[in-house]
Amino acid sequence: MDGGPHSRGLPAPHPGNARGLLAVVLVLALALGAAWLAGRPIWPWSPAAAAAAGPTADRPTPGVGAADAPLGRPPAVPELGTWSFLQHQGDGETPVAYDPCRPVHYVVRPDGVPAGGAGLVAEAVAEVSAATGLRFVADGATDEAWSEDRPAAQPGRYGDRWAPVLVSWETPATVPALAGTVAGVGGSEAWSAGGPYVYVTGAVAVDAGWAAAVVGSPEGRAALRGVLVHELAHVVGLGHVDDPGELMSPHGSATGELGPGDRHGLARLGRGPCEPAL
Repeated sequence: MDGGPHSRGLPAPHPGNARGLLAVVLVLALALGAAWLAGRPIWPWSPAAAAAAGPTADRPTPGVGAADAPLGRPPAVPELGTWSFLQHQGDGETPVAYDPCRPVHYVVRPDGVPAGGAGLVAEAVAEVSAATGLRFVADGATDEAWSEDRPAAQPGRYGDRWAPVLVSWETPATVPALAGTVAGVGGSEAWSAGGPYVYVTGAVAVDAGWAAAVVGSPEGRAALRGVLVHELAHVVGLGHVDDPGELMSPHGSATGELGPGDRHGLARLGRGPCEPAL
């Protein structure tokens, strides 16, 4: 884990090397860090062969849950402000994003949830959904524990599909990245079946002790909600920016709300490719 004051350079993913990025936001006396999750190649690479292969221990049946067209559309927003993306396709310009033709499922581990935390998660998810046009589906509670080596597919727990995004309330003992002034971490894992890279699952972890300490005041609830939106924006592909007017600043924004660049970046991430081969 790099806890330095600047972002590590992020290489574009290469065919045959599916990587997931775990981005970190630090609050209070903030700094920036990032870490790579272990990636897993998908075989065979031919989309037709992948479809014929069916589910494996590493991935579900290709195309499961996919519609023929995007389930929603991002809003039209002006190209203003500052934004960045966590990962790009091989062209170095097109951002890696979730497949808009299938819903982004998520689950919440209730252990350590602060008072009103479930409602704040729902609010944050709704805000990111509206900004991207991606359809999010709440799958309820889970007993799944946080892991930096989290499998992208867990058929024994979640069935024949990509594992849902995991939201959990953790401590530095369970998530060492939450030590010091870190309030939350979040990111997603990208896979390819020979075509574009697509995020297939992700995770958000919020410091349970910090959340419990601040949630009792309106200002604290706003701060917690801002952290959740920030981390979910990492999940769908936004990176940090050195602009205090944007929520994706490592320090967050003064208002705790999405800025113009945040909104433009999220709208672009809502126009990712549909990839039924995954």
